[in-house]
Amino acid sequence: MLDILVYEERQQAAAGEAGPCLEYLLQHKILETLCTLGKAEYPPGMRQQVLQFFSRVLAQVQHPLLHYLSVHRPVQKLLQLGGTVPGSLTEKEEVQFTTVLCSKIQQDPDLLTYILEGKIVSRKKASREPSALPREAASVKDKEHPHSKAPDRASCGTRALTTQLPAETQEPDGGPGEGSLITSLIGLCKSKKSRVALKAQENLLLLVSVASPAAATCLVQSSPCCPAIVEHLCRLYRSVPTFLDPADIATLEGISWRLPSAPSDEASFPGKEALAAFLGWFDYCDHLVTEAHPVVADALAKAVAEKLFMEILQPQLLHVSEQSVLTSTALLTAILRQLRPAALLREAVAFLLGPDQQAAAPEDSPRTLCSHLIGHCDHLSDEISVATLRLFEELLQKPHEQIIRSLILCNLEGRPYVARGSPEPESYEDTLDLEEDPYFTDGFLDSGFQPSTKPPPAPATNSDGRTAVTEIVNSFLCLVPEEAKTSAFLEETGYDTYVHDAYGLFQECSSRVAPWGWPQSLTPLDPHEPERPFFEGHFLQMLFDRMSRILEQPYSLNLQVTSVLSRLALFPHPHIHEYLLDPYINLAPGCRSLFSVLVRVIGDLMQRIQRVPQFPGKLLLVRKQLMGQVPGEQLDHQTLLQGVVVLEEFCKELAAIAFVKFPPHGPHVHLSPPSEGHV
Repeated sequence: MLDILVYEERQQAAAGEAGPCLEYLLQHKILETLCTLGKAEYPPGMRQQVLQFFSRVLAQVQHPLLHYLSVHRPVQKLLQLGGTVPGSLTEKEEVQFTTVLCSKIQQDPDLLTYILEGKIVSRKKASREPSALPREAASVKDKEHPHSKAPDRASCGTRALTTQLPAETQEPDGGPGEGSLITSLIGLCKSKKSRVALKAQENLLLLVSVASPAAATCLVQSSPCCPAIVEHLCRLYRSVPTFLDPADIATLEGISWRLPSAPSDEASFPGKEALAAFLGWFDYCDHLVTEAHPVVADALAKAVAEKLFMEILQPQLLHVSEQSVLTSTALLTAILRQLRPAALLREAVAFLLGPDQQAAAPEDSPRTLCSHLIGHCDHLSDEISVATLRLFEELLQKPHEQIIRSLILCNLEGRPYVARGSPEPESYEDTLDLEEDPYFTDGFLDSGFQPSTKPPPAPATNSDGRTAVTEIVNSFLCLVPEEAKTSAFLEETGYDTYVHDAYGLFQECSSRVAPWGWPQSLTPLDPHEPERPFFEGHFLQMLFDRMSRILEQPYSLNLQVTSVLSRLALFPHPHIHEYLLDPYINLAPGCRSLFSVLVRVIGDLMQRIQRVPQFPGKLLLVRKQLMGQVPGEQLDHQTLLQGVVVLEEFCKELAAIAFVKFPPHGPHVHLSPPSEGHV
């Protein structure tokens, strides 16, 4: 039959005319008969043959067939059979059939509406079938002769179908889209055969990317597309064990939907395959939102936010079970790392941070999910604290202005942390008068602390009022006293080892925030404006509190706290730079900055050093242990010694960030990476 139809079409004098053989095929419902035999599997193996025949007819016959009811109806019935039985023997033929349909839809997006909205006639209405025949035959004959031109032919075919469907579908078998192309494709996406699943996913990706707004609207409103995709995502998430280690989750980050299986060279752990399946399907959803028509992309992003974020993740993040909080936080971090499209990022940011961007007050109780997550950063469980800090670090790397504005900038607007009406300090010593500094104690002075190098006589300033970068660099490098430094003993001279990495990160951050139109200079202060209470915000408050306990916290937690602070310091907003990196700001009463917190930590350190025998030798041994140069062994005061090493490196890192943000030649000069060992 296929050979006859193809041969007949080639012999037609007028292109697009339906020949007698094609007319016979359409009028006598041969395709419906074949569909019935395929559904019944009579004789055995018939379904496979029918699917192949339909695929080849639709692909090789150039005459538009899907507009005809006698073709459309059996196509719908075949779609009902596809993707419903996992591991079906006809999966290969089913995916070939859907591939042909998707290619036809790509050529004519208007077809999508009819294929998605088509419903199968119920048995109660089967008696009406004969009455459809004369009208259908008439429509075929009408198409054959007077409408041979392509535009008229397509429109006539559309009329032929649309005049039939309302009369035939008054009582459909199921709801909208049941047994449709979408459900068939999603069923095939779940196939255990990787090639079948991949081809089905590619077909679905092609389907959602159709350019027609009407087709996109139909895909959202008249098909189970978005709910079915997200339902499968949620099912895969629920199959992930709740006892996963965050370190194991981190090993599988970056899995692609084209290769969803876990890498074989990675260490195996319970739940690995389930985790790989979830991350692979989320990556696929990410690509769907990226490639889809904006109407479909927005609907799919909202469905992910509602079903996965709100209904599943939020209760787990707020659960009393520490294991539930730990695993869900690590999984959310992995999700954020893979998340790319703007629509999905917008929903994720709204879920995590909420709509409120007003400056917070110290007495505010945790009302939003963000407030609870900030509280988790200061959790009794160090594991939960580290996992949640990683979540915020990942969030800070996303290109969405509301993130940094909600967490930091809304509290720094107007520079309320700067004292009003007081003259600028005239010398460096004025800003570091230890006897009057409230952050120093008498014990700190009695300990004999001396800066590692003599401070410069006066801080230089740029034309825009910012402190010169050399002064900032020296301030951070001089902060840790010589007796608490060990990097020089291991040929790690100075902060230049951090400059190259800081330069790359700063360039990346600057390009990410460039579209946001941030100011280049500080907001001028009105000396007559009365001082208002300043609160750094819950996020910075938590980070400063954690930083003040750096000598008492585990090494991994200290690394994560300093990593988040470094990310914040990289942002090229003048207020962030001033508050986090300028040691010379004249703070308002009761305010603290990152530098003042570090000063207090150094004062605490100098008191503790007096109580640790052989402090320099033990400190050097701990640094070698952390670098893997000597075997690790438990020492007295190990937490303190590890904290000192992190503190020294953090000060060097801040100096490097300040250097690459504002080079000595001016704040707007692009810096070339320095040669190794020289700045």
